[in-house]
Amino acid sequence: MKPKLYKFSGAGNDFVLVDGREGDVERFREKETIGELCRRFSTDGLMILGNAAPAGEPGNAKTVPETDFSMEFFNPDGTGGMMCGNGGRCIVAFADMLGIKPSGDCYVFMAGDGLHTAKILDKEPGGKWTVRLKMTDVQGVQPVLGGYFTNTGTRHFVKFVPDVNAIDINADGPRYRHDPAFAPEGANANFVQVAQDGLHVRTFEKGVEGETLACGTGITASSLVASFARKTALTAVPVQCRRGDWLKVEFEITGPGCFRNVYLTGPATLELINEE
Repeated sequence: MKPKLYKFSGAGNDFVLVDGREGDVERFREKETIGELCRRFSTDGLMILGNAAPAGEPGNAKTVPETDFSMEFFNPDGTGGMMCGNGGRCIVAFADMLGIKPSGDCYVFMAGDGLHTAKILDKEPGGKWTVRLKMTDVQGVQPVLGGYFTNTGTRHFVKFVPDVNAIDINADGPRYRHDPAFAPEGANANFVQVAQDGLHVRTFEKGVEGETLACGTGITASSLVASFARKTALTAVPVQCRRGDWLKVEFEITGPGCFRNVYLTGPATLELINEE
């Protein structure tokens, strides 16, 4: 039996999801298949939910807790190995929909950038969840090119602008995304307006090679950089993405450009179930 395909949206950031716990899902790791499915369903990436892992690791002195599932994320161009914040919330909602129960008071899962926890705060009829996702700790923010670089599980450049709607993102986005300062991996480019109601963010994403309606790691990076650059004194920052949804980023400051207990809270919505 071929696996079903599911389309989820995290504040306008859309993904194809596959339950990879049973059956052969190797073809969903192939660049051509990933690209074709992302085009067919108009999504910003593909994710595979994998099996849970037992606690610990033989021969490893570092204790790894038991996980409830694993997350593999791929961009439309087939690249992977990084974290996706909106995708992380969506895959937690997907796990709940599949009947996977957290082993403790929150879900624990392994992603490309390491271990994450998440809690479902609300669940509405019709397939809409509100998920609070713990992101990776951040160990530095670097001023560069009139903005700032940091890594929130994915590499991000953040630039503050007076009016985010006035940005020509199809011109400015690729310029920063491919700048030699970020070679060879490149970086996502985030343009941030500081407003009275919070941050307004637009993101040009590498791997998608275009603007996405939301970017979880970019929204997180923008909030942390805003704190570092003293654009806000808040440690619970409201952020509006391109579609208009509001998300919240919470964090603790441990030093200049260093943050821990970073959380991203926002919606995850089931859009489509497709028989492959």
